[in-house]
Amino acid sequence: MYKGMKVVAIIPARGGSKSIPRKNIRPLAGKPLLAYTIEASLKSKYVDSTLVSTEDAEIAAVAKQHGAEVVDRPEELAMDDTPTLPVLKHAVGVLEKAGTKMDAVVLLQPTSPLRGAREIDEAVEKFFDAKADLVLSVSEAKHHPFWSFGLENGRLVPFVKGGFDTKKRQDLPKVYVPNGAIYVMAPEALDKESIYEGNVQAVIMAEEKSIDIDTMLDFKMAELLMKEAI
Repeated sequence: MYKGMKVVAIIPARGGSKSIPRKNIRPLAGKPLLAYTIEASLKSKYVDSTLVSTEDAEIAAVAKQHGAEVVDRPEELAMDDTPTLPVLKHAVGVLEKAGTKMDAVVLLQPTSPLRGAREIDEAVEKFFDAKADLVLSVSEAKHHPFWSFGLENGRLVPFVKGGFDTKKRQDLPKVYVPNGAIYVMAPEALDKESIYEGNVQAVIMAEEKSIDIDTMLDFKMAELLMKEAI
């Protein structure tokens, strides 16, 4: 808990993956990818319950082996095009039916293995202390929009008018992008059309902790960074 507020972490981990087969339990530096997110959540000072939402029996077994509880996800919520929001709503609904009350829901994507308990705790603290509607983790944008172009009838046009005239990177305003690692919100926020409303706060994460594993190159980069950290 944080100041008496109950915090529940939900990790969505379906069995299907087109980019990398069985990605969520594929070994990364000797452990299933999913295990890193479970461990970070369990080490958090504030997370009271860590749950994995899955429709897959093998993933469920791996989740339990590493200390997480499991919410059985319906097959219709495990399709390639299923958004995350209804998955969260389902998991929260299962918990509420079982009598679990919560003040904050923390979404932790299993594809962010380098995000740790410290970042989770920082996001939870900011959510309550700033009275935020949403806290999400971000990292500095690698490709600044001031140095980007669009195409108009085959002609390159600066994406930001006059932006490309700014020559030095240090003169550019800081720009951040969500890295997908952490989202903190109240359970009632799941009933909104968009969670990106109201007081949206950020936790800034370093680039090396912000890897979101989608390809085999991402896997190799994550393993390299983990070896360097040992």
